[in-house]
Amino acid sequence: MTIDTLPSLDSDYAIQPEQVQAYQDNGHILLREVASAAEIEAFRPVISGAAMTFNKETRALADRTTYGKAFLQISNLWERDEAVKRFTLARRFARIAADLMGVEGVRIYHDQALYKEPGGGFTPWHQDQHYWPLATNHTVTMWMPLVDLQADMGIMQFASGSHKAGYLGDMPISDESEATISQYVKENGFGLSQAVAMQAGDATFHSGWTLHSAPGNSSDTMREVMTVIYFADGVNISAIDNANRQQDLERWLPGCQPGDPAVSPLTPLVYKRGM
Repeated sequence: MTIDTLPSLDSDYAIQPEQVQAYQDNGHILLREVASAAEIEAFRPVISGAAMTFNKETRALADRTTYGKAFLQISNLWERDEAVKRFTLARRFARIAADLMGVEGVRIYHDQALYKEPGGGFTPWHQDQHYWPLATNHTVTMWMPLVDLQADMGIMQFASGSHKAGYLGDMPISDESEATISQYVKENGFGLSQAVAMQAGDATFHSGWTLHSAPGNSSDTMREVMTVIYFADGVNISAIDNANRQQDLERWLPGCQPGDPAVSPLTPLVYKRGM
């Protein structure tokens, strides 16, 4: 299949008011069939091929850190592969992000293929926005499996309502974040939400502040997941208060400084109401 014959992914996916409310109350939501079986069949080999081409991890699982065991992580595939770009910049996904956050438009922050290998380790509790120098609460990640997932493959779990606490501090994904945040989740009585199974093309959307984790992959099948991160158009760059935000600033928003608009060639506007 050529780029020109790939599905467009421009059609709308209807979001109901009760779904918007659930997302805003809980900080996450599971939506079924965001992409059809036919669309996934077309895009899966494109995304997986690019992910394996640009994957730089060659160590055995036993030789990696906790973070390294959690998944193969390949970022900004859209920048390097025109076919993946069609998926990452899809209007359908971007509009869902805008609808859930209740904003007029959204920009891409970046995409990530997150492939959890058979035998891969757990993903420690963390907040995504620890890494992002964005002065807003309006950030969201779409997490879409490209294969059917069962519980033993490492489906994400969320601490419902935890996004309302905001930034919990300088805790990158690590054994420390696992210990500290898991205790925080217990002490604050957050309900845990995890899908029993997901079909390829289903997707979760979660806020940048929502606490989440995932168990290891105890199956013999690769957990193939593609993610896209969105933030509201019109956002400024935040203060740089940890090393990871400094690295992200240099990578995704080159030449920008705290207080500047969060706009660069790597953060294109992908949906605006009326577009």
